[in-house]
Amino acid sequence: MDHLEELTEFARLHARGQGMSPDRASAVLDRIGNDTCGDPASWAAVWTAAGKVAEARGDLLDACRHYALARFPYAADGDRVLAQHLCVESFDRWRQERQGIERLEFRTPDGTFAAWASGLDGRRPRPLLIVMGGIVSVKEQWAPLLPLLRKLGFAVVVTELPGVGENTLRYSPDSWRMLTYLLDSLAHRARVTETSLLALSFSGHMALRAAAEDRRIGRILTVGAPVADFFSDSDWWPRVPRITVDTLRRLTRTDDETELRTVLGEFALTPQQLRRVRVPVRYVVSSRDEIIPARDQALLRRDLADVRFKEFDDVHGSPAHLGAMRRWLFGSLLRLRLRGAPAEELTVPAATRTSPAPLDERPRHD
Repeated sequence: MDHLEELTEFARLHARGQGMSPDRASAVLDRIGNDTCGDPASWAAVWTAAGKVAEARGDLLDACRHYALARFPYAADGDRVLAQHLCVESFDRWRQERQGIERLEFRTPDGTFAAWASGLDGRRPRPLLIVMGGIVSVKEQWAPLLPLLRKLGFAVVVTELPGVGENTLRYSPDSWRMLTYLLDSLAHRARVTETSLLALSFSGHMALRAAAEDRRIGRILTVGAPVADFFSDSDWWPRVPRITVDTLRRLTRTDDETELRTVLGEFALTPQQLRRVRVPVRYVVSSRDEIIPARDQALLRRDLADVRFKEFDDVHGSPAHLGAMRRWLFGSLLRLRLRGAPAEELTVPAATRTSPAPLDERPRHD
């Protein structure tokens, strides 16, 4: 599979995950002729042009989706850097037209990152929910969920994995410390001792590692998170898509694949680390996952104290089951949150109440 073909295949999945119809995505993809920076028929230029059309008709969120795909999988050239800027700018304009969404910026000794937040309140702090995507997911794609999650009683912060979007930190085995830094920074505006992490794909790995050390993390919900074998199994590695390999090289700032494999070996979670994760973990499995080996889920079954799985017949991230996946994740989040909540917090807004129908969960020991 050549570069443009692989880009197209992955973009179709990510477009669906952002709520873009297959026909809309195909209409853009059919106009793309190459991936050469500066060419009006290139990947970034065509997606950016479609975003500007959406922006001109006043649909800033749709524009944001197109710009996010224009910078896909990462902002490596001038056209993609521009698309990344337009993605943030269009979202910022969208959120300024409504109330309750604020921008946060953080400066650490190792770099900077930004977040969008809703429900932070120093006078009446709410339980904290941090939302983070994987190695190609920008924070802006979570926009429609911010008001909903605030209504569910959370202080919500959506941000990005190190190296993704506006996050200038290097992705490393110590990247989990970013989550602890975030909890420290938000302690005056949210109940960080009651933190939930909705951390998808590679950020799910960060969440597991952080929960082994930081007792303020109370629960983890994830989709297709790597654990150990992805990082260390030499037999699995040749199956990993080239886009994933190239993106990881970019985020880890490694010079070649050999150096990347050496660095990634340090990410693998040990049984001892997993056994220190004493909080509930809810994990969506994709049965045809082309990135995460099945043995990584087996390790979680063996070593975690409280883990449940929901499986979909789909590829990585289960993009064809977006609605069902979100219902399971948010239903699990609410059940886990309400399990230990004070009585005055046990009422869920009717408009967002999750169906009590039983879900297809598989316990730790099948």
